Amino acid sequence: MTTSEPLGPAAPTAPIAIAGGAANATNHLSTTAVELSDAVLERLAAHGSVTVDAGELAEASRDWWPLAMTWAVDGQIPARAGAVVKPADLNGVAQTLAICNDANIPATAAAGRSGVCGGSIPVFGGVLVDLTNLTGIRSVDAQSNVVDVAAGTFGDHFEDELRTKHGLTVGHWPQSMALSTVGGWLACRGAGQLSTRYGKIEDMVIGMDVALADGRIITTGGNPRAAAGPDLTQLFVGSEGTLGVIGQARLRAHPVPPAELRATFSFASFETGLDACRRILQRGATPAVLRLYDAIESKRNFELEDRHALVVIDEGDPAIIGAVMAIVDEECQATDGVRNEDVAMAEQWLGHRNNVDALESLITAGFVVDTMEITGPWSALDRIYADTLAAIRAVESVRSVSAHQSHAYPDGACLYFTFGGDPDAGDKDRFYQQVWDAGTRCILERHGSLSHHHGVGLNRSRFMAETHGDGQDVLQQLKDTLDPNGILNPGKLGFTSPHGPVGWPT
Repeated sequence: MTTSEPLGPAAPTAPIAIAGGAANATNHLSTTAVELSDAVLERLAAHGSVTVDAGELAEASRDWWPLAMTWAVDGQIPARAGAVVKPADLNGVAQTLAICNDANIPATAAAGRSGVCGGSIPVFGGVLVDLTNLTGIRSVDAQSNVVDVAAGTFGDHFEDELRTKHGLTVGHWPQSMALSTVGGWLACRGAGQLSTRYGKIEDMVIGMDVALADGRIITTGGNPRAAAGPDLTQLFVGSEGTLGVIGQARLRAHPVPPAELRATFSFASFETGLDACRRILQRGATPAVLRLYDAIESKRNFELEDRHALVVIDEGDPAIIGAVMAIVDEECQATDGVRNEDVAMAEQWLGHRNNVDALESLITAGFVVDTMEITGPWSALDRIYADTLAAIRAVESVRSVSAHQSHAYPDGACLYFTFGGDPDAGDKDRFYQQVWDAGTRCILERHGSLSHHHGVGLNRSRFMAETHGDGQDVLQQLKDTLDPNGILNPGKLGFTSPHGPVGWPT
């Protein structure tokens, strides 16, 4: 997928202005912050730049969590770190963690801070470890198509350098491309918009360098496939900085695709469109983009009345993508899909796929909005779609709820729900919690997943025990072994914290 958009700043982008200024922001969460002594700050300064400026701390201590954006309108942030430490390299990260571990100080890793679940919020203060100095492609194995890249590298700069200098792509194109970093993709087990062709980030990574709580640095994986016991790489993918801090990664790459094909269809029902997607994937066709929108979103995005739009884009070798698109056409027509000879919907999607401007304007106007993206097996998706819409719609003050299918696989797909409401000003937290409780529990009861690519963070942490059952105890034991003092990003992934309750939900 090519893009004509200019490169971003290669630095974190604030989601919304903090009313009254960042320096004057107050904490919304009721947690007690762990204080940093002058002696600890002096030790930290030996391994990276340190700032304790109130405004910089406030900005660094938040991400793109939509609920926290509503707090910013009231001059609040979730919580404030005691210091931001910006190491120069992974060794500096490791030494920073070792100091925090010795003093029982929370250490929360962050880079682009583009997460939407509160994953990089320093709930108990302490040290925010800024990884944005760890940047750039370190090496490329052109014969094996493997790239070694630092975790703090922003996505758009990474892809631009990989394409222009090496003729390669990893195929990972999240909506947050210019806001997020490679390490963030891995830490949250993210997905790009082309995942049906290239896979999610866990399919792309073959090895990593990870700093542990005690200051050790370990190297995982590195081979195309291996049978040397459990895969340590996958242990840290999706761990959101709670088990270790990812500093560098080896990713699979592909030659820049020489050709691209596009097609659009519409269906009389969302269920029929889902069936077409299932049939396409189960025939072995994997178009890079296979996105199905329900009638509400089809009207909103494409001005399509009473139809359910399907956007299909593939890229790669002409012979391969030609065969893929032939299968797409056959299966869509077999399920009563109508092909649009004009591919304007595909052009429109490409032009607006990364646009998040509406989020700030809606929140500033007093609305509470968010998305929840989950997966389910094909056999359950129809029910998950209908029942979850109904469960969210039943919450008082909900004004809209809709969904689209954004990523598809042979065994199931991702449903991406969007909701909005206008509760009273003092009722936003309760409203938000009720919507998430209603939607998530409906999904879990129907055998859907907790998350597809946004991760868990603070917002979804309370659902981890329901999701994993006794498996959550096993995860906790892993946490206790790798991080016995509980310093790594405490308050996330449903783990117990020695620093007290996390303060959310209230």
